[in-house]
Formats: sequence, structure tokens, C-alpha cells
Amino acid sequence: MKTYNCIIVDDEELARELIETHLSQLPDFKVVASCDSAIEASVVLKNQKVDLMFLDIEMPVLKGTDFLKNLAHKPKVIFTTAYREYAIESYELNVVDYLLKPIIFTRFFKAIEKFLDTQVQVKEQPKDVVLPDHIFIQSNKRYIKIRFDEVLYIESIKDYIKIHTVEDMTLVKHGLSAFLERLDTRFFRAHRSYIVNVEKVTAFTKQDIEIGKHEIPIGELYKKDVLRVLSS
Repeated sequence: MKTYNCIIVDDEELARELIETHLSQLPDFKVVASCDSAIEASVVLKNQKVDLMFLDIEMPVLKGTDFLKNLAHKPKVIFTTAYREYAIESYELNVVDYLLKPIIFTRFFKAIEKFLDTQVQVKEQPKDVVLPDHIFIQSNKRYIKIRFDEVLYIESIKDYIKIHTVEDMTLVKHGLSAFLERLDTRFFRAHRSYIVNVEKVTAFTKQDIEIGKHEIPIGELYKKDVLRVLSS
């Protein structure tokens, strides 16, 4: 299961602690640094792999927006601020989301979901390595064999996933992101709620993917990468 490294940048200690508390409830996210200035954060970013940065805007010495503009290698960013007037500028910087303080967990979780939507995982297959062509997945007290070449697509429904195959459908309790980690290179995320087998795609547009009679929507945040995969 992938772990996402996070950095929190805010001159207010209480604000940093609140974000850390929210992140502690998400097992796939790890805080690698908590910084009280953009200057301190710049040092961390040079020496540490960071997937997601929570960045305050109004900070002394260097504002968050100016800091982000000058970063050569930018992680994904969620702005955290008490000021609504920066919303337009923040979206021009292509950030994941814009959270207004005080940040409640339900709104925070929505921002995390947006971040996860950007994580299209197109894996590279190692050379000269024979990979398994199936997995076993638990359903109630049974372990069911799922052959990769028979899977059409996987659909997420709350805490469950539906594995649609050529012959039938299997419903199991499993997270979609974690399940993608167990699949091989033919599978990719097309939407927050869907994983698709590229070999089963029969047609596609900029809005959806067709697998036989099934139509799978393409998530807006996934669109660029999905179309690149399907057009290659």
C-alpha cells in the first residue's frame, strides 16, 4: 500500500497541529515535516520526497503563493488560509484544493479525496520479471481467484468494490486504491470510483470509456493521464 509523504507549512502552531491531527486519522498519509515558514519548508523539499504539501498563504517573510510560484519541483498542494480573497489566485496555481480555517475534518477529507483523484497510477513493469496473472481476494470466509485477463473493470461503492469480470461480478470489502496496488500494469485509475483494464477498452471519448456495453466515466482530474494512456 502506498504511503503519501506530507509536509505542513504554517506560521501558526495550532493550525499545524490541527492538520497533523486530521492526517493521523488517515493511515496512508505520513507527516514528514511541520514547518513554521516557507524558508524552512524549502530546505525540507530539497532533501525529502514530498507528495502533498499543506501550505498557508499569509506568512511572514515569504507568502505561500509566492513560495509556490518559485518552486522548481512542486508537490501537490492544498492551500490552508483564513482569507477567502486568495481563492482565484490559488486555482490559477493549479492547487488541489483551498481550505478555509478553521478546517473541519469533513472538508479536510474532501480535499484528500481530490488529491487521491490526481494519483493516476500507471505502473512500470520491471524487465525480465515474471509477474503473477491472478490474485486471491477474500469474500466472507472464502478466497476467490481473480484472473487479471478476465477483469473488465473495478467499481468502488463506499467501503466495497465490485470486480466486474467477463463471466460475473464479485463484491468484496476493500479500498479501491489499495486494490490497484495488487494489480498489474494493464490496470489504471480512470475515476475516483473506477479502475479499468486497458486491454478490455473497446472505445472511448473525452468523457467516458466503453468496455462492451459498459460505460465508465472519466474523472476530470484523471482526464489528461487517462487519455494519454488510451491514446498510446
